Amino acid sequence: MAIKDTPEEWTVTATTTPFTGNKTSVRTDEVVMPDGSTVTRDYQVHPGSVAVVALDDEGRVLVLRQYRHPVRQKLWEIPAGLLDIPGENPLHAAQRELYEEAHVKAEDWRVLTDVYTTPGGCDEAVRIFLARGLSEAEGERFEVSEEEADMELARVSQDDLVRGALAGDLHNNCLVVGVLALAAARLGEGLDALRPADAPWPARPFEA
Repeated sequence: MAIKDTPEEWTVTATTTPFTGNKTSVRTDEVVMPDGSTVTRDYQVHPGSVAVVALDDEGRVLVLRQYRHPVRQKLWEIPAGLLDIPGENPLHAAQRELYEEAHVKAEDWRVLTDVYTTPGGCDEAVRIFLARGLSEAEGERFEVSEEEADMELARVSQDDLVRGALAGDLHNNCLVVGVLALAAARLGEGLDALRPADAPWPARPFEA
């Protein structure tokens, strides 16, 4: 039996948006259950995100350390950002984030994995790319602000990141999923067998 997530949509009898923020909002749906009863479901509506496992020629992953106010911690993360434009090509967004956060470009791009971060309470979908053939980007560095102005950059081996994730020392969703997926891909069919960078993404359809 193939293990695969499948599309499904239960009947919604009413929808309200009690909160609208700068990038996200909160939606309340009245959803009909299989037994005919109706329940209320509140969830965050999110535009979607991209993240990048940038792997250099020495087998190190580019990571950055950034303050995250909701959890009151500085977290080690991989470059990531929102899909700010509806229908935006996620590869273009990932290339932009790698440039803006690390001033790096990459020659080879693959899809590492696609995930929903918290499907019980948010519709955020994230595409995590693998980027190889790294080099410094041309031109001036992107001017960062707010939390990003305090970012630290480092290059860390895959093994150290995997150990940190399993030890409970690293907690960022995209970093943990990304490095574990990288390790699994290497043990499996290899990195060149990963999906191409323009692979379809039903969760966030885009134009090529």
